Amino acid sequence: MKSTATRRYMKGTWQKSRLVADLVRGKKVNDAVAILTHTKNVAARDVPKTLRSAVANAEQAEARVDVDELVVRRIFVDKGPQEKRVRPAPMGRAYRVLHRKSHLTIELSDTVSEARG
Repeated sequence: MKSTATRRYMKGTWQKSRLVADLVRGKKVNDAVAILTHTKNVAARDVPKTLRSAVANAEQAEARVDVDELVVRRIFVDKGPQEKRVRPAPMGRAYRVLHRKSHLTIELSDTVSEARG
């Protein structure tokens, strides 16, 4: 059984968020939450929220799912839109400031064989 959750327009660049996603790929849900709790990266605050949402989706889809056996089958971060701002600079110039966003997708599975494939 598979369940997915998506978080869109997550604050932060996709490159930094992918570093956090690589930490939990292939791990059990409880281990992934423990790892993310002790990770200092800013993206590590948003990934557990999406992970809990994917677990809730799995429970909603099937009543007899064992949460302790769920594995992070796929997790990936894609590039999102950039908010462009202008910051005043000396001598009447302006500097461009880009606020980058990213999209996070987590897919859980209850069997280890699906998690490796």
